[in-house]
Amino acid sequence: MPAVTLAVRDGRIVAAGSERDVMPLAGPATRIVDLGGRFVMPAFHDAHVHPLSAGVELGQCNLNDIEGATAVLAEVEACAATAGGRPWLIGGGWDLPSLPPGQPNKALLDGVTGAQPTALSSADGHTLWVNSAALAAAGITPATPDPEAGRIERDTQGEPTGVLREAAADLVNGIVPPDSATDREAGLVRAVAVLNGFGIVSVQEASARDDAVEAYRAVARQGKLGLRARLSLYVDHKLDESQVDHLVRVRAATTEPGVVAGSAKIFVDGVIEAATASLIEPYLPLPKEGRIGPPSRGLPNYTDARLQAIVARLDKEGFQVHMHAIGDAAIRQGLDAVAAASRANGPRDRRPHIAHIQLFDPADIPRFRELGVVANVQPLWANEDSYIRELTEPRLGPARSRWLYPFGSLERSGAMLAGGSDWSVTTANPLHAIQVAVTRRPLTAPAGAPAWLPDERVDLPAALAAYTMGGAFVNFEEHDSGSLEPGKFADLIVLDQNLFAIPVERIHQAKVLWTLLEGREVFRAEGYTP
Repeated sequence: MPAVTLAVRDGRIVAAGSERDVMPLAGPATRIVDLGGRFVMPAFHDAHVHPLSAGVELGQCNLNDIEGATAVLAEVEACAATAGGRPWLIGGGWDLPSLPPGQPNKALLDGVTGAQPTALSSADGHTLWVNSAALAAAGITPATPDPEAGRIERDTQGEPTGVLREAAADLVNGIVPPDSATDREAGLVRAVAVLNGFGIVSVQEASARDDAVEAYRAVARQGKLGLRARLSLYVDHKLDESQVDHLVRVRAATTEPGVVAGSAKIFVDGVIEAATASLIEPYLPLPKEGRIGPPSRGLPNYTDARLQAIVARLDKEGFQVHMHAIGDAAIRQGLDAVAAASRANGPRDRRPHIAHIQLFDPADIPRFRELGVVANVQPLWANEDSYIRELTEPRLGPARSRWLYPFGSLERSGAMLAGGSDWSVTTANPLHAIQVAVTRRPLTAPAGAPAWLPDERVDLPAALAAYTMGGAFVNFEEHDSGSLEPGKFADLIVLDQNLFAIPVERIHQAKVLWTLLEGREVFRAEGYTP
């Protein structure tokens, strides 16, 4: 029987049960809150999110959730008009399908930005769109070679088009004026407010460079960090395992309450839409392209030996390893590296996790359970949207596409699922992702619409668990959070609807009314009085 009454003292749940059982604990100074039958549940955890960059992006040229080339260019033009005397126009969030087939051109930007150097990252963070002025500032010409693990897109005459994939983006990002410490701290505060509004009280920051770590530490010292953050320290694929010495020092210096720098983030590959994810078999050409050059298996960032060496060293130093792997070859590489580290370093509570895990060879599905690897999933992507229809399935063909985002198969295999948003790539709202995990349909699809790969759906309890207990587990917090049990933190949210009493197609319409972090209010919806 679900608890109907909770008692909280000093930020922790001390009792959960019936009103008759719990109310005797109340004293004369006890605050009693009657929720009026509202739905209360454990607060959400986001196991893979980029709060700092997302928050900074909110203060730049923000192209998130804008559909179509015309609308994107109109927003860029508006940003340019208000950029004042800034040396660069920077921002991001544009979707690859908005500029089919994921190939925008510098000429489009030149027409609205003129001579102001402009750099706009795609929503997935793996492509940078720049104008002619930015290419000139970076010295990128037809003679510029592609960097390792990167690609400069070129037209039929060899001229750079203004699209820079993966490591090629660093050619421009390296000369863009950096954000100030004040910008980063303000961005993080903005992001925390957004996350709290979605009922999120614990996150794993998916890629923290040194300046990001300092921002988290500063905001925590200021008392403005309304959540707990586990930081995945950025691992540079261009460097060898000696960089781990620096990560050890960063971890030791991070002692602020609510901030733990105990994880390390490795980018194993890129993304399928840009043909940079690492595949076992070559990509197919997109019909609109005719070809994508010689048969390609993507742009892996590591050889097997290099990945195993860095993972083993991180594991030996006690870091939790957090890997980005999207293609089937990259997923296999990641699993092999965990297996090698386990053999080299022996048993320990390591909780490695691999995020995104889009395309599987089905033989690798049971290995998550066998190796103790958490499946860090982003369920909002698991529906037949324009990315899937126009940029993913055509590159793979039907046989391989059957094994895109196989969350149901992973769950049935016994794997631990932890839910993440990858915000700002997509919304941080867990309720949106939970609905798609259950339906495998776009949020606004009618109830009778066909599900995409219906065998890979999970039920509502499993989807909720991924964003509560699964997220708590991956952050080493399962003894303190993730469920409504005595002894755990009072990490609670109140919703305006009972998720188990409404059609699953309406889950995304539910609203968070109240968010408590360890018993402390960090969000209250306008007009709501608890």
